[in-house]
Amino acid sequence: MGACMALCSLASCVSCLCGSAPCLLCGCCPSSNNSTVTRLVFSFFLLLGTLVSIIMILPGMETQLQKIPGFCQGGSTIPGVENQVNCDVIVGYKSVYRMCFAMACFFFVFSAVMIRVRTSKDPRAAIQNGFWFFKFLILVGITVGAFFIPDGTFNNVWFYFGIVGSFMFILIQLILLIDFAHSWNEVWVRNSEDGDRKGWFFGLLFFTILHYALAFAAVVLFYLYYTKPDNCTEHKVFISLNLIICIIVSVVSILPKVQEHSPQSGLLQSSLITLYTMYVTWSAMTNNPNRACNPSLLSLVSNISSSAEPTPTSTPGTVQWWDAQGIVGLVIFLFCTFYASIRSSSNTQVNKLMQTEEGKGSGVEGEVGEDGLRRVVDNEEDGVTYSYSFFHFHLFLASLYIMMTLTNWYMPDTTTQAMLSSMPAVWVKICSSWLGLALYLWTLMAPVVLPNRDFS
Repeated sequence: MGACMALCSLASCVSCLCGSAPCLLCGCCPSSNNSTVTRLVFSFFLLLGTLVSIIMILPGMETQLQKIPGFCQGGSTIPGVENQVNCDVIVGYKSVYRMCFAMACFFFVFSAVMIRVRTSKDPRAAIQNGFWFFKFLILVGITVGAFFIPDGTFNNVWFYFGIVGSFMFILIQLILLIDFAHSWNEVWVRNSEDGDRKGWFFGLLFFTILHYALAFAAVVLFYLYYTKPDNCTEHKVFISLNLIICIIVSVVSILPKVQEHSPQSGLLQSSLITLYTMYVTWSAMTNNPNRACNPSLLSLVSNISSSAEPTPTSTPGTVQWWDAQGIVGLVIFLFCTFYASIRSSSNTQVNKLMQTEEGKGSGVEGEVGEDGLRRVVDNEEDGVTYSYSFFHFHLFLASLYIMMTLTNWYMPDTTTQAMLSSMPAVWVKICSSWLGLALYLWTLMAPVVLPNRDFS
């Protein structure tokens, strides 16, 4: 009997993976809305591709592949495929470029197909919320095909695609952080007012001070280690300008006029944005090809950054994503990807920027089946809770951002086959920090500048 039930459960899961329904009556899915489950599964595809990229770029992978008899030596032939296995393509930065190219193509196609889907009654909604097994096969097929792309100018062209896409994704990260900070502040303020519980208020105060303290400490370290008295003028400008702008937006967030129109704004949001801006500033400075202004983390830890010849961040031709900048970038990426999959914001301006609806479809409970489990429900019959097309475009940009993060934003050199630091990466990150601060300032000033519009 137990084996029979297991087989039925397996059959139910298979039909859920292969059918057009979004797991509406599938017992193997969690009790949630189909809009949330769909976003989580697509995000899982992205995270799976990221994990594969990390494995491919790990040191020693090419050595391990060469141990397989007849696989790499002399370029062995895979049965049924005329091309030869080139192990320096399936590992290292070339593999990351191809893996992320496949993911970007996958999500871009879905972004184009899902334009102007309004409700789950649209036939395209069935493709969005179901057929997971076939979508996985499509992603695998695109990935396999991507590894047969000849080098040529592919790496260089795709690098500039990555630069532009990452610029846009950094802005989306900032919007998600603004939304998270607004939601965080709203919940904790409400909790502190209910029952006069001051612990929540002191918690807000603690994290606000902590964010500003970390940002101030970062600024001091930037001036100490990433500037020189007679050098590094760009870094001095970057640090000083971003510090001044962060102070301005912090002051603006607590102005009486702003508080009158946007009582939910406050220093918690400004402190988090300030800390994120300092991270982007640091990330930009670590890509400066001028090694005198860009000491390695190892040199900072060992107190030798003031020596005449600082240790380079990496050996030319190698990619080491696991430095501090890459790890922090990966952690922020994971947080923002997960948050984008489950968010249901009450902030109107952020919803307009992210093309989502305010709390639409929330609070819907699924039907309870005979086995006592609550099913995933279709909460989008009257209208989608998020833009399908924009969500996939966001994952498309995330694929490009991951590619740049795992390769340290280095530029491929077609002549030496090396990866080199480049000023374009520096300017892209700095400009994204400026535009991001401008967006945050607009969320503060818009209700004041446009009093006739509803920003509640």
